[in-house]
Amino acid sequence: MQTITQNAAAKINLSLDVVGKRPDGYHLLSTVMQSISLSDRVYIEFDKLGNGLILLADQAHIPLDERNTAHRAARRFLDAAGLSAGVRIFLEKHIPDAAGLAGGSSDAAAVLTGLSKLTGHPLSVAQLHEITTSIGADVPFCYQGGTVLCEGIGEIMTPLVAFEQTPMILIKPDFGISTPWAFSQLNLENLGPRPDYDRLYAAMTTHNLVAMDAATANVLETVALPAYPVLDDLKARLKTLGAGFSRMSGSGPTVFGLFDTVALRDAAYQALTAELPKTYQVISCETA
Repeated sequence: MQTITQNAAAKINLSLDVVGKRPDGYHLLSTVMQSISLSDRVYIEFDKLGNGLILLADQAHIPLDERNTAHRAARRFLDAAGLSAGVRIFLEKHIPDAAGLAGGSSDAAAVLTGLSKLTGHPLSVAQLHEITTSIGADVPFCYQGGTVLCEGIGEIMTPLVAFEQTPMILIKPDFGISTPWAFSQLNLENLGPRPDYDRLYAAMTTHNLVAMDAATANVLETVALPAYPVLDDLKARLKTLGAGFSRMSGSGPTVFGLFDTVALRDAAYQALTAELPKTYQVISCETA
């Protein structure tokens, strides 16, 4: 039996724009995604003489069948590779659920990476890309990681200059926001402020957080903030505590703040944790 352990990095959206809608109802995106240091741990055992697929997790509410993206990723990998071996996967969760941080997608990507290593890389890059795209919009990015402009339904990826080692805080409120609900409520005729990518890229290159904040947007905030005003309050609180850039990630409800120094970030963290227990200190990174 062979075993491997993979980190599964969460992501934030430094920008999120919706540029259209396909006939099948999927929204067309233009979003800059960034890997961050908050990550799940995924333990994979592979027995080439065994059979079956077993998924386990350290939290009781997590589904352990095909409803789970990690399970779907393993099944689709084995089917595409023509393997009937035994696979056992254990998820050690640290990324909060329904948070806009791609926790499930990152687990799926880690399963694909781990199984590929354990089985001698039997699938081509194109086959793996097809699998990631079939599982969910964030999975292609999570499989690649780093700093990436993602377009289409997430499958068209353009790597950007790395935006590493930026201190940040995440705040996850005590509620979730359904991604399908958020997109269903979106008014494509009134998306509010839109990202200015030329300005955003220039500001990212110099790590000018205030300029990044002015240049970018998450259009899903037009849905989430009116429904959950506390999110706007959290963004303002992070800026009061020194964040140069604050935004909601994905469809929310997690709000993040980026800081110029670790000292500023840590002081803000100390001010927040007593009343907001789901507060996380992280940094931007290439991979977990």
